[in-house]
Amino acid sequence: MRVLYVSDLGYEARGRRYGDEDIYLTGRLREGFDLAICHPLDARALMADFDVVVVRNSGPVLAYQAEYDAFRAAAIEAKVRVFTELSGKGDMAGKQYLLDLFAAGFPVIPTVDRLADLGLLPVTDSYVVKPKFGADSVGLTFVDRAGLDRLTVNGLLVQPRIDFRYEVSFYFVGHEFQYALYAPDPAQRWVLEPYEPTPADLVFAQRFIDWNDIRHGIQRVDACRTRDDTLLLVELEDLNPYLSLDRISPAARDRFVRSMAAGIERLAEVSP
Repeated sequence: MRVLYVSDLGYEARGRRYGDEDIYLTGRLREGFDLAICHPLDARALMADFDVVVVRNSGPVLAYQAEYDAFRAAAIEAKVRVFTELSGKGDMAGKQYLLDLFAAGFPVIPTVDRLADLGLLPVTDSYVVKPKFGADSVGLTFVDRAGLDRLTVNGLLVQPRIDFRYEVSFYFVGHEFQYALYAPDPAQRWVLEPYEPTPADLVFAQRFIDWNDIRHGIQRVDACRTRDDTLLLVELEDLNPYLSLDRISPAARDRFVRSMAAGIERLAEVSP
């Protein structure tokens, strides 16, 4: 089977080494696949020659939005098998899902996109404002209530600034949970440690995986633990979530690679 692995190996991310993670993964996946690596800007031109296109650490698509949109449209039209499949409703489609899930009563950080709806948010001294289409904290700012009145909210999301104990991420291949990591220090998002989820934690994370309903691909459910011990969704990463494989045990890493390889094989068997 021929696999095209899409990654920006040279992208410099804060607290993460994209290139190292993808060098490790491609080295392991080569054991079972004929594999080539390409930059995101080359994926559209090359994808027709491969059975599966695996999109991994390709960096924030804001830097090449038009090219990404062209790749996505061409892949859908040609029925290219993309892992993660392009039907995702999370970050793959922007952050509208935060509004939709909040309105539907899911446990997410309260989110609005109109000043007229600020009354739906809990009272707070500080707000988080971020673009509906953003990644890697690009464009994220903190403002007080007076600062909100001076903003043009078009294209932005507004959330209360949550006083949380820590952030925790749950990693899935398809609908299958793999492992969890957390950042004990809220000021250091990418200093992660292994986390042993409770049954209630897994029910929380699985609810968003089931809602997104991606059968073939990788997803990361990012949440924060509030002072009253509640978990709230921060982001549902379904485009190219960094996996922090260097932070888990060798056994967990091996299990993840086997699950990922099996997921790619299952996708290759799906009729276009």
